[in-house]
Amino acid sequence: MQTAQLASALLNEARKTLVGQEEPLTLLLTALLSGGHVLLEGPPGTAKTLMAKTLAQMIQADFRRIQFTPDLMPSDIVGTQVFDLSSSQFRLRQGPIFTQVLLGDEINRAPAKTQSALLEAMEERQVTIEGQRLPLPEPFFVIATQNPIEYEGTYPLPEAQLDRFLFKVVIDYAPREVETEVLRRYHLGFDAHQLAAAGLRPIVTPEALAACRAEIAQVQVEQGILDYIVSIVQATRTSPELLVGASLRAGVAMLLAAKTLAAIHDRSYVTPDEVKMLARPVLRHRIILRPEAEIEGLNADMAIGRILNRVEVPR
Repeated sequence: MQTAQLASALLNEARKTLVGQEEPLTLLLTALLSGGHVLLEGPPGTAKTLMAKTLAQMIQADFRRIQFTPDLMPSDIVGTQVFDLSSSQFRLRQGPIFTQVLLGDEINRAPAKTQSALLEAMEERQVTIEGQRLPLPEPFFVIATQNPIEYEGTYPLPEAQLDRFLFKVVIDYAPREVETEVLRRYHLGFDAHQLAAAGLRPIVTPEALAACRAEIAQVQVEQGILDYIVSIVQATRTSPELLVGASLRAGVAMLLAAKTLAAIHDRSYVTPDEVKMLARPVLRHRIILRPEAEIEGLNADMAIGRILNRVEVPR
């Protein structure tokens, strides 16, 4: 399958700049091909920005970065109408959201009004400026990051905002051997700001991405897999550890992502393994734990694991 070949080529090329990040990069690629967006959560210095820049360069996409701060305004993201003295007319000054791969760095540092500027763009691939609807480039892919350690000066993402992300990918500190290899590369001259110098090549065209999406649409899903996805999502609503369960959008996200991952695995049909692999990144930001469960040391991933153990796997 073309999707499997593309994914393999991207992962091999990404090894020129990334070490030990194949799983997060696979999830990023899955989200891109599924038409979704990704929230990356991890401490500073875990290659979140480098991962986004690497993917953008490999797929020959325009890349822009927004550093979210408490004083950032919605117009700083989407743009605004400015008066041109030479023509005595208003003209549109497009914001950085008019790109193909958008990195929203530390998105939880901006207030809710600014965060909401992304809602329409992420859901409908358009922005509205003073009543004028403007389409965004295709593909349009948002990668947002947040730091799980610092809480001072941050604004928790509202549920409606979180639900627009296909995945929440958690990135932790790398194992010792990975850190050693990163240091070795920097010693030999690697520069994260000069990806071309590392030999990173653009290897995928927008036309190839469109062809892969057409191929993914043809991936078969048996009724048993559909029932399995629904059972998992509904189990989050009745779990004794959870205060809020996942919505129907979570089931749709799991289905679309599972079809994409099956194509990446060079299969023309979805298996329960794809659903299991994607359950945590799809659900962890769409559920809310009960306070007593958090006191007992339970986290979202553990609660999802218990649900997966309870739901019967189709044969």
